[in-house]
Amino acid sequence: MNTTPSPVMPSAEEEIWRYSRIGELDMSTYSHGHMRTETIGADSVRVTESLAGIAITEHPDVFAELNAAHGDVISLRIPKGVVVEGAIHIVHNLDASGVVAYPRLVIDAEENSEVTVIETFISPDSVHSLVVPVLEVSTGKAARVNYLAINQLGLNTWQIGHQQSVGKRDSTTRLATVALGGDYARVRTEVRLVEQGASAQQVALYFAGGTQMHDFRTLQIHEAPRTHSDLLFKGAVRDHSRSVYTGLIHIKKNAAHSQAFQTNRNLTLSEGAWAESVPNLEIETNEVKCSHASTVGSVDEDQRFYLESRGVPPEIAERLIVFGFFNEVIDRLPKSADVEMLRTAVNHKLNPENEVAK
Repeated sequence: MNTTPSPVMPSAEEEIWRYSRIGELDMSTYSHGHMRTETIGADSVRVTESLAGIAITEHPDVFAELNAAHGDVISLRIPKGVVVEGAIHIVHNLDASGVVAYPRLVIDAEENSEVTVIETFISPDSVHSLVVPVLEVSTGKAARVNYLAINQLGLNTWQIGHQQSVGKRDSTTRLATVALGGDYARVRTEVRLVEQGASAQQVALYFAGGTQMHDFRTLQIHEAPRTHSDLLFKGAVRDHSRSVYTGLIHIKKNAAHSQAFQTNRNLTLSEGAWAESVPNLEIETNEVKCSHASTVGSVDEDQRFYLESRGVPPEIAERLIVFGFFNEVIDRLPKSADVEMLRTAVNHKLNPENEVAK
């Protein structure tokens, strides 16, 4: 029985929740629970004290507030000048239905340090639960942080997540997402570049089938001069699935000579599938370089005809085109990522009724 009072939920009438499925969520059906978490390679940099709050100064929504109150925190601190060899892997498994879990990962990369972290979320299709993850990243002066989130949740699990990074002088932060699982999966990613020379890269690969929905909201906030951000999100939808991308580049008054780029591309592979893309710019100063671009469309018929005219069967031609479409994102993932596993998962999304092609 759930003894936690139900919080006040946002509404799809709010701009930040437009197009979402938030009206379907009933928090009273969930009890507070925990994911089964394994960490690999983190022993030398994991600290017992909670570092929560180093990047998030204000909670963007009620879900971030709930995570702050109930989060299972993993804190990593990479000392000044330390380069962590190999990737740190954090794997969260959710095994029970009727549970809401609040994993929270905090990465504090001190001056001139470097780390790669791969965080994976997994549940079986039989589990009906909710995951509310939060990521906080503080990238110190000249530090480098590479982060990849992999959503392999089951088709009856919801995810509502928030990612927040803060980049200091001459730092580099790379945030990547591969989203294949979940019923409704939403991630809000906010990068703040607060000191001169800071840079951030955001990439995402998402693929929805059946009645799934992937929902991304991104913010690239430039608060200091000569900062740089680059975003590339690519998604595909098939059957009756949906995707939403809404992004904002915000160049503040004192961020002159900054550069910011935002690209979102979407493939619709079935007549019943639907994708929405809403890029935005807010520029408060001159002498900046910014661009945004978005597309939603079906597979290029010229590409399909070219392959089929050379004897490639239609289903294989589509698979090759989709893999080619995603390659630009895959090439930007951390080198430690299991790319072949991700390709196999994408292949299965293309052919869910059959065994993965050999």
